[in-house]
Amino acid sequence: MRIWDIPPRKLCRSHLLGEHRELHAIWAILTRNKKGYAHHPETKRWRGKLKALYLRHGALAQEMARREYHHQSPLNKALARGAGVQDTYLHHPRTQLKMLRGKKCECKV
Repeated sequence: MRIWDIPPRKLCRSHLLGEHRELHAIWAILTRNKKGYAHHPETKRWRGKLKALYLRHGALAQEMARREYHHQSPLNKALARGAGVQDTYLHHPRTQLKMLRGKKCECKV
């Protein structure tokens, strides 16, 4: 489970769509009190930062549209509360870029 902290335009198709799917899972856990992965470190770092998660989703959706993917899963803006900036990292963004380089995918890192 991962939400990257790098610009979505740098992500390959697989990482872009994978992050979008996982973001929706985290959103459901935090907004509907779902149990699965509720104690995962990636989920925990978004507690109190639904506005930031909402904004990240917007950036992902914008990149998906730029690539002509059909995004049809908006989030409820009324639930986007809390901090609007994510400043807690499991791995610093520079480290995340190194991690992506090691995956030998099509990410632009």
